[in-house]
Amino acid sequence: MSAAAQHTISMVSGFMDSIQEPRKPYISPARFAKAAGVSVQALAALAGVHRNTVSQHPDSGRLQDRLRDMVKAIVAAVALTGDLDKAIYWFRNEPIADYRHKTAAELVAEGRLDAVLAYLEDLRNGASG
Repeated sequence: MSAAAQHTISMVSGFMDSIQEPRKPYISPARFAKAAGVSVQALAALAGVHRNTVSQHPDSGRLQDRLRDMVKAIVAAVALTGDLDKAIYWFRNEPIADYRHKTAAELVAEGRLDAVLAYLEDLRNGASG
């Protein structure tokens, strides 16, 4: 395994550790929000849940499903960029022309993780995007 691949695995592993709810088998919405640089209210909107769900029911199935989708998109972007901060910035801010200039975060919020992953795969395969 190359040094770059090992670095990426280490980076993703550290990210995953940082967003896990301590001693629980789910993603901490508060920790994810902090890592992604979004407010808890913005995270609730992206996840399609009421803002109180984030703090009062962090293990909600819908919330956790959407958080996992966000993590999948970010991890896929890390694999492409080799940089967690760049991947998070891209996820939140970069408009994707092929999808009406929506960001990856907006697409995931709409339940379109498949579109985000397909776009990243196209980039990996040399599409100009």
